[in-house]
Amino acid sequence: MATKLAANRLAERKLRDRQARRAQIISAARRIAELEGWSNVTVRRLSDEISYSQPVLYTHFESREGILAAVAIEGFQEIGLALEKARKRAKSGHTVESVATRYLEFAASSPALYEAMFSLSLSIPFDDAATPPELRFAFSQLRELFRGQGSKSDVISELFWASIHGIAELTRTKRFPRSRQKERVRVLVELFTFPSLKGAVVEAL
Repeated sequence: MATKLAANRLAERKLRDRQARRAQIISAARRIAELEGWSNVTVRRLSDEISYSQPVLYTHFESREGILAAVAIEGFQEIGLALEKARKRAKSGHTVESVATRYLEFAASSPALYEAMFSLSLSIPFDDAATPPELRFAFSQLRELFRGQGSKSDVISELFWASIHGIAELTRTKRFPRSRQKERVRVLVELFTFPSLKGAVVEAL
């Protein structure tokens, strides 16, 4: 019995150590990307950054893309939690505005992470049986905003997401001036909350 318990503790410790190393790799990748861009996030650079050999890194991730995909998935979990918090804490009648504002704040505060989530060529499936739960969770926070629209809720949620993502990307790449960001959010909220306009959107679909 004692031998079995000792073996279990050893296995648990090894699992914790492995999870800690994996988290350290992801954290280092995010840190380098935010400071220097994703082109500088290489397996060799990560190996130097966290003082693990490249073979050790490859025991956690098969490739550089695997590391970037893990970063992106972590980003979706984080934005999902941020949107959930914004949605639940919003004052009555201001839920869409609260979520839209928080979404844009997230994108602006972590530009490299947001780029990994949406702009890098990663093989992460969206709207598929193999879609990671973190992505489903993030999208569910947008779907909750339009749950009352019945069968059209998914499509309306996608249109809202496309709009807010477009604003985030065009602002990140300096195509949109930040000076009009509040006005953009105000008009977007009007389009997705005013009954007459929302009804027109649903009919058009």
